[in-house]
Amino acid sequence: MNRPAGNGDEPRKVIGNQPKTARGEATRKAIIDAAERVIGSKGYYDASIGHITSEAGVAQGTFYIYFKTKEEVFSELVLEMGRMLRFTLSEATQGIEDRLEAEKAGLRAFLKFVKDHPDLYRIVQEALFVDPEAYRAYYRSFVDGYRVGLVAAQEAGQVVEEDAEILAWALMGISRSLGERLVIFGTETPIEELVTTAYNLIANGIKP
Repeated sequence: MNRPAGNGDEPRKVIGNQPKTARGEATRKAIIDAAERVIGSKGYYDASIGHITSEAGVAQGTFYIYFKTKEEVFSELVLEMGRMLRFTLSEATQGIEDRLEAEKAGLRAFLKFVKDHPDLYRIVQEALFVDPEAYRAYYRSFVDGYRVGLVAAQEAGQVVEEDAEILAWALMGISRSLGERLVIFGTETPIEELVTTAYNLIANGIKP
């Protein structure tokens, strides 16, 4: 999940009610942030709206101003985490013309993001069962942007002329697996060492 299309200013699909004031936006964000922590620690089915509002420091009635159900805030959380991650990666790779260097910078930024958001994997994986459409949209958004970047790199003669979508899924798989090793399996390997080893694989393959 290394390099999304655009600069983070993508069209924003919002689930639930959109606030009309800065204060409302801050409250809505506090609810989503609380949902990340609560659902990340308890799981979707054991988390309740009461848990989320308590964590956010708001009344339960306030929750219903912005979301109708727990499923709705969960779906918005999945989409929001995707937006945050794509923006982070876009910022990390902005201005890097060499595709391989962009891969390295993107992988580094991805691993730092998942270290700061260790519940990302649990939340996205639960979306497969709670909201399959949000799950597919999460990954589809990365694949679509990744493919565009790879096609541009192919046209510039920077990467191999293979199916760009297959390449995108394969490269995303490297990032995802290393992220899991980092935050789920708790590796003590420094991020920079993970990046260096993976980059050598991406750039040179596994031939001796």
